Amino acid sequence: MHRFIRNFVLAATAIVAPLVITAGAAQAEGEKYILVSHAPDSDSWWNTIKNGIALAGKQMGVEVEYRNPPTGDLADMARIIQQAAASKPNGIITTLADFDVLSGPISDAVDQGINVIIMNSGTAEQTRKVGALMFVGQPEYDAGLAAGLRAKADGIGSFVCVNHVISNTVVAERCRGFADGLGIDLGKSMIDSGQDPAEIKNRVMAYLSANPKTEAVLTLGPTSADPTILALEEMGLAGELYFGTFDLGDEIVKAIKSGTIKWGIDQQPFLQAYLPVVILTNYDRYGVLPGNNINSGPGFVTADALELVEKYAGEYR
Repeated sequence: MHRFIRNFVLAATAIVAPLVITAGAAQAEGEKYILVSHAPDSDSWWNTIKNGIALAGKQMGVEVEYRNPPTGDLADMARIIQQAAASKPNGIITTLADFDVLSGPISDAVDQGINVIIMNSGTAEQTRKVGALMFVGQPEYDAGLAAGLRAKADGIGSFVCVNHVISNTVVAERCRGFADGLGIDLGKSMIDSGQDPAEIKNRVMAYLSANPKTEAVLTLGPTSADPTILALEEMGLAGELYFGTFDLGDEIVKAIKSGTIKWGIDQQPFLQAYLPVVILTNYDRYGVLPGNNINSGPGFVTADALELVEKYAGEYR
């Protein structure tokens, strides 16, 4: 492992740093990188992640592998990280969905000399604490704050956040940021919807029925957005209730196009998977590494900017 570079980068993540180069790094062959996510098999949003590592692996000429806990169980994910480290890959790319559960296995992998990049879930501070090289993803609170400020400018003063990954404390920052952007307390505005589509739909309908003055709904991805679309359609609120969502997917794109969803926040999951493979490969071969974390989002997708998004939704967007 390029210890000097890793330590330098971890110390410099709060500032803009130049490229860090180690002279004399020899090109390697047959590199292998493993991406471990927290996503259950049922979450189709992660197909874009799989496409990202596959394309990067092909372009860089390296072996890539995607692993995940089938049910989304984080204890299972921790074991998968340990198993991945035991196989001695050149690098591990992983989400940090729960620091308490996952920081140990990730830190252990780093201590074994394995380069690690945190992607998608986690923070810059957590990335430093586990000794990973860098973070590639969306600052979740900042994204939520930007969304809340946008909604406030549109006249919104109350909302419900439909959280289908309540165990992922970092993702919940989206809801907190949105509330802060509106200038209100999150309070009871976040519901634990679970991941069953029928249950999500029922819980959204129950909340809106019990809280008829709710002005907006915020979902955190296709898993919660798709059933919420159906709930609003059934209640006659589609296009009437202000609706914003994180992430993209086929149904979300259709709903943006029809006016049911006001905007979708694209964190560019393709880049979250693609860039770490490219970065790790060049780091192993030439000793070069970006000197800062990479923010892949947020970006707001609205009805007037759907052409490429619609074309590649669920594949590269």
